[in-house]
Amino acid sequence: MSGWYELSKSDNGQYRFKLVAGNGEPILSSEQYTTLAAAKNGIESVQKNCLDAARFSKETATNGKAYFNLKAANHQIIGTSQMYASEASRDNGIESVMKNGGTDKIKDLTA
Repeated sequence: MSGWYELSKSDNGQYRFKLVAGNGEPILSSEQYTTLAAAKNGIESVQKNCLDAARFSKETATNGKAYFNLKAANHQIIGTSQMYASEASRDNGIESVMKNGGTDKIKDLTA
């Protein structure tokens, strides 16, 4: 089962997306966008950049948890992962984004 994107609208009227793995677990979350079109552009950017391992930056939070960012060619962050207990789990998350990020399945929850 492959993953999908979920587009949603926040209470403040801004838009965001999540990439969800086939098992239903969110694996990448976007920033907030002021327009639905900008959020859709963010999804397109993930689709374009997710297969390039060099676009992932492996990070460690101040609490010691591992996470990653997916960056566009201009080095802007497209999406951020959840916090992981280990570097190995984080690396599995990156593999999941690389596997699922190319999907064109989008669930629009903004209506």
